[in-house]
Amino acid sequence: MSFELSDSESTLPALLRGCAERFGDSDMLALGERRLSFAEAERESARLARGLLASGVGKGTRVGLLMPNGPDWALAWMAACRIGALLVPLSTFLRARELAWNLRHADVQTLLVADRYLNHDYPARLEEALPELAEVDGGPLHLRSAPYLRRIRVWGECDRPWAEREPSGLRTLADAAVTVDEAFLREVEAEVAPADPMVVLYTSGSTAEPKGAVHTHGSALRHSAVLNAFRRGTPEDKQYSPMPWFWVGGFNLFLLGTLHSGACLFCEESFDVDRIVELIERERITIVGAWPHHAKAISEHPRFAQGNFDFVRYGAYATLGAPHQPPESGLQPNALGMTETFANHSMEAAGVRLPESRRGSFGRAIPGIERRIVDPQTRWEVAPGEPGELLIRSSSLMQGLYKLEREQVFTPDGFYATGDQCRIDSDDYLFFLGRLSETIKTGGANVAPREVEGVLESFEEVKEAYVVGVSDAEMGQLVVTVVVPWEGQQAAPAPLRERAREQLSAFKVPRRIEIMSAEEIPRTDSAKIQKPRLRELLESRYSASG
Repeated sequence: MSFELSDSESTLPALLRGCAERFGDSDMLALGERRLSFAEAERESARLARGLLASGVGKGTRVGLLMPNGPDWALAWMAACRIGALLVPLSTFLRARELAWNLRHADVQTLLVADRYLNHDYPARLEEALPELAEVDGGPLHLRSAPYLRRIRVWGECDRPWAEREPSGLRTLADAAVTVDEAFLREVEAEVAPADPMVVLYTSGSTAEPKGAVHTHGSALRHSAVLNAFRRGTPEDKQYSPMPWFWVGGFNLFLLGTLHSGACLFCEESFDVDRIVELIERERITIVGAWPHHAKAISEHPRFAQGNFDFVRYGAYATLGAPHQPPESGLQPNALGMTETFANHSMEAAGVRLPESRRGSFGRAIPGIERRIVDPQTRWEVAPGEPGELLIRSSSLMQGLYKLEREQVFTPDGFYATGDQCRIDSDDYLFFLGRLSETIKTGGANVAPREVEGVLESFEEVKEAYVVGVSDAEMGQLVVTVVVPWEGQQAAPAPLRERAREQLSAFKVPRRIEIMSAEEIPRTDSAKIQKPRLRELLESRYSASG
């Protein structure tokens, strides 16, 4: 396998031009009937980039991007980052409260947003998130709730006075600005360096507030090239994944993986298993990347089980690798990674089978990754095979967390404490044991319990709320909440869930809410909640009830 990405292609503008030369008119992205070739992607994103330059966007401008997977997302990202802007991908799951927090925390200056996606009306959501917008009548924005935000550019239909219609507006700006031509764009791109920040990826941590991991052009593109080599991606491949690009798995493994491999990436507006299985069969998709619950739905679909899908050579979590054979549980390695390390830091190459003695391992360190296991209390390194907290140091590690000082994030010698409990044997095979923090991992997404608890405790009938992750075979964990009502108040699970849904992304909404009295909740002698015991109580209750 070749892991190297040439220095000449360690920035996005250089990589895009190289892809256009190598892969030309080959399809890069497909969404329904819309196809976008590598050459078209370079050409169309260049025009949008010139429009952004003409509007005042440049190196370091923080550009928010709120769109579903598809050609528009890809072109907007390319246009912004090829001129040195700092991209802030925003989750399509965000509710108004979350969106307002994200826009302010990331200091977004220009927002590129779809008019709608499925049942989401984003102009309406923006007005709910930033109520001052309703009073705006054109011109650059100056909002106290988002003090750095100046422009909102909406792809699609939108008649709000604060919105600028796109992509036509940027194209018109590009065509009208005679001095901002292709030659000028090349001069701008020449000043984009591998060390320049390219993207801030937000993920929920173990506290109530998300955190933004800052990655540079060089570190992101080199690491994604390494991961593509591990998957042995080629121009002959066709890929499908429902993983959103605003999170690191979809962004690194699939969108960037397409640039490195020359493969075509297929997108769908939503995950409809009938339509997805038909797509895989019709297009003969060779690489399927999905979270476990998506992979399970595909593999158990009658059409998939009964058809001939042997062309799928690489499937997520080993579920789809051999459609007519049961997976060798524990012998086909998974991969472990995180937003802070720009996806996987531990894995094995495609097709590798673990030795029996390493059953259940997540693989060895990817080249360039240093891993260390330390005692969580003493912070001393433990012996091989002993459990402890995983620390990571590497060239793919983020530059830092947005708005946090370096010493708040890294150890003095540059390691990052992941919060993962692991062990690494004498031959460098890593075994994941769980999270040291309370963070819940559900369906590939991180949920901070305190954020969910805060929303529920804002309801007048809720005195206390405690959120835990209950084990689930498909989702990894389910978000489950115990609510203690105020004396004399009535609380019911269904209405609480519906009200929580108004303020929380769908994956954060508790799957189940249990109403308990304060006396039923396990506590220490000092009256502090014992969440491990609460989790055990709920899991035993659900196990007994089936």
